Amino acid sequence: MTAKILLIEDEAPLAEMLRYNLEAEGFRVSHAENGEEAELLVAEEKPDLLVLDWMLPGVSGIEICRRMRARMETKSIPIVMLTARGEEGDRIRGLSTGADDYVVKPFSLPELMARVKAILRRSAPDRMADILRFADIELDRPAHKVTRGLREVHLGPTEFRLLEFLMESPGRVLSRAQLLDGVWGRDAYVDERTVDVHVGRLRKALIRGKERDPIRTVRGSGYVFGERSNG
Repeated sequence: MTAKILLIEDEAPLAEMLRYNLEAEGFRVSHAENGEEAELLVAEEKPDLLVLDWMLPGVSGIEICRRMRARMETKSIPIVMLTARGEEGDRIRGLSTGADDYVVKPFSLPELMARVKAILRRSAPDRMADILRFADIELDRPAHKVTRGLREVHLGPTEFRLLEFLMESPGRVLSRAQLLDGVWGRDAYVDERTVDVHVGRLRKALIRGKERDPIRTVRGSGYVFGERSNG
């Protein structure tokens, strides 16, 4: 599971607990403490789901939800609203504003995780699938195994994560910065040349004989998975 979740919560202990548990489930998690920071991260990272607290300093969670739904580029991002407001009228207001689910504090962590997974299975099935396939390449997440045709492809941990990230978005140009964020994480102290080195290693492992290169380099932009290389 490599879906990206943006957690928007200003209570530090709760945010830390939620981040730890979401990452333990295999999700990539970013954190914002207020609405302004959240809007910047949504634009930069394009998360697969928001876990959004209703009561935030400055711009409220309800207003953030309303803004997300008003914009073409963010209106389809699923939102799970967290709140201490459990009255029926508040739940109706949260859902009618555009939240996909509504969880009242204090809540059960297993229940929250189950709700997050259920929403992502509907909205981002490729991010949740155990098996990713493209042409003759198959990546098995639970087994940490890659095959091409009848042969097994032996990859190191970083090359495996890189291929997984590329296979989640076939045909889409991914910049080196996006690959660094998605594979190494925002806090990693590596530069963009690292991406080129690992793409080279991945290609070497994937290609035998006259097999096509599934990764195309887009000069000045990054890489695309799922198209024949022009060399």
